[in-house]
Amino acid sequence: MSDFSVIYRIVQKQFKMKSIKSIFKIGKGPSSSHTMGPFKAVRNYLDNHPDAHCLHVTLYGSLAATGKGHLTDKAIEEAFSTWKWTDRETFESKDKRSGDVTIEWKPKDFLQIHPNGMKIASVSVDGDLYDKWTYYSVGGGDILCMEHPVGEDEEDEIYNISTMHELLDWCNSNGRAFWEFVDENEGQGYGLWEHLELVWKVMQETVERGIDEEGALPGPLNIRRKAASYFVRAEGYGDVLRTRGLIFSYALAVSEENACGGTIVTAPTCGSCGVLPGVLYHLKQVYGFSDQRIVRALATAGVIGNIVKHNASISGAEVGCQGEVGVACAMAAAAVTQLMGGSPSQIEYAAEMGLEHHLGLTCDPVCGLVQIPCIERNAYAAARALDASIYALYTDGRHRVSFDQAVKVMKETGKDLPSLYKETSEGGLAKELE
Repeated sequence: MSDFSVIYRIVQKQFKMKSIKSIFKIGKGPSSSHTMGPFKAVRNYLDNHPDAHCLHVTLYGSLAATGKGHLTDKAIEEAFSTWKWTDRETFESKDKRSGDVTIEWKPKDFLQIHPNGMKIASVSVDGDLYDKWTYYSVGGGDILCMEHPVGEDEEDEIYNISTMHELLDWCNSNGRAFWEFVDENEGQGYGLWEHLELVWKVMQETVERGIDEEGALPGPLNIRRKAASYFVRAEGYGDVLRTRGLIFSYALAVSEENACGGTIVTAPTCGSCGVLPGVLYHLKQVYGFSDQRIVRALATAGVIGNIVKHNASISGAEVGCQGEVGVACAMAAAAVTQLMGGSPSQIEYAAEMGLEHHLGLTCDPVCGLVQIPCIERNAYAAARALDASIYALYTDGRHRVSFDQAVKVMKETGKDLPSLYKETSEGGLAKELE
């Protein structure tokens, strides 16, 4: 399939949004685009080349620049080594070169469609490469393949509307909530609610697991895990400071688990996975919201993230961290506002503030690790999400900058950002602290 054909297929798919399940993926960190995406690409290649017992993988652009810090090579090797070979005896009888996966890094070379490009090829006994396929890890664990449609990227187009303006019109015309819009479109026959129930279960488990862990995070930065100490210290403060401290601890717990390669939920990415569960877990503890209400709030958060993903991007390599932590803050702010009884207009306002006040946020991971500034940024954005919700609930929901406008500006800002500020670790804090 030509580049033009793939681009045309992408454009044709932009008319309707797909399932919000694509926003919430359960998997291992530390990066949805650098870990989950390449893992999925290798598995897809092997599914279509079951006799390929030796692979050569070439990583390009941002995927290569920060791949080692994001454990991209480990994800590729794991995807290859744990794939169930259809012909194990033949595999084991091959010469000693069989079963290898070699990785070539080209951080200065960018492929046409997206900064996170990779090529996978089979290797013959003579060392020749053949059946080379091109993949793009486009954010949130999603991939595109030039030669063959890939699973989720070919899912049914579920939603007839794709902007916040249209969503608000639907809610106001029908007297219903955001989550009811989601329910009407994919609540039956798509397994949505079962998926969101599992998502909430995993989110809670990640928070609780992360709070109990201590020690240093993996990698050369030797960063000490902070979630446990924040949790303990928060209990010694008054109500206002305790609230902040607990939200910090819960968001840190999830982000630190992600940095260690633990199981998390993308929301909407691995790098921003601590924001939404950090806030929701806190509200569950304080207000005792039922799991059903939390899951409905997740549906609202999901449709917020989906609108951004559909109309702009959630890939740090494409638009910077404003598309990851900024979108996560918007999702969390919307979820909180719904739980606290906000109207659709107030929910939209909270989401808009969550995104607007992260515009221009760069993605500059130190040493290519999802640690500095990523972990602290998750905790801070979780607190800002709560603030955005409180601010919106004080208003009647009317304001000048719409969520759709913020999304449009975020996309334009992302395009204007130099590549050194988009997950390449060549600028910003990454350069200052190298």
